[in-house]
Amino acid sequence: MSGDGPAEIPEADRRRARAWMRHLRAERGRSANTLSNYARDIERYLTWLSGEGRDMTTVETADVERFIIDLRRGCPVTGGRPLAQSSVARVLSAVRGLHKFSATEYDLPDVVAEVPLSPGRRDLPKALTTDEVLRLIEACPSGEGAGALELRDRALVELLYSTGARISEATDLDRDDIDRNSGLLRVRGKGGKERILPVGAPALDALDAYLTRSRPALAQRSRHGTDAAALLLTSRGGRLSRQAGYKIVSSAAERAGIGEISPHSLRHSFATHLLTGGADVRVVQELLGHSSVSTTQIYTKVTPDLLRETWAESHPRA
Repeated sequence: MSGDGPAEIPEADRRRARAWMRHLRAERGRSANTLSNYARDIERYLTWLSGEGRDMTTVETADVERFIIDLRRGCPVTGGRPLAQSSVARVLSAVRGLHKFSATEYDLPDVVAEVPLSPGRRDLPKALTTDEVLRLIEACPSGEGAGALELRDRALVELLYSTGARISEATDLDRDDIDRNSGLLRVRGKGGKERILPVGAPALDALDAYLTRSRPALAQRSRHGTDAAALLLTSRGGRLSRQAGYKIVSSAAERAGIGEISPHSLRHSFATHLLTGGADVRVVQELLGHSSVSTTQIYTKVTPDLLRETWAESHPRA
């Protein structure tokens, strides 16, 4: 649940919200009553985000899902009272509209696209099967004929699935953050908190291919050399942005024929596959960088067979 008191909304988020409201009024012709409801709903959402230490540039799909949960069970931004399903649906509709507008006008990722409008359900983002993950990875060529950007894309996708890192954490990586000898990666998560993650052999191989066959050529294209430390580079030699990372993953998914996914889908699949394989939830909590194990336990809901089996094997009166 979010914090105990109201949090100050960043001015940049307020500007985006005001621009969206002007768009609804001038170009969509929304009624005064609708605009009033949306304004209240967005104020509630942005206040909750701020209380979670997030804003519209850092929010992820999982955050929006937790916001919806808090609305349904009651939280500070609802005065502690659970909202009716119809009210939750209206809030989500407003949040969806704001993010869709911001994706177009401000080039922010649309992190609400995977959250269903149905107020009676709380579906998690679909975890990819291991076969789908393999197809996604293979959609990024890595052979001798692979180009510089293809090798970079392969390294990014492998890294996201191998470590469960957020896309923002991956694009913020510097070359010195990875120790290829020990197979460990240092990422900076929420609030600048660092954590160390193991990296699998396939991801290390993809990174080696990128660093030796691709990155040097990309680095030479940089005009000012300001991103010399960055691990992942653009075609012009600059640091890869989070938005570009989204496009890389979604394009690979389209080529692989597995539908629309986001980098968060790989993070979700990472956690789900670890839990399905028998990993302790507290270990997964540390790998994901969650401050509370209850946040990680959201993923156990997609592995009921594993939970039932574990219970049957472990409970003295099963």
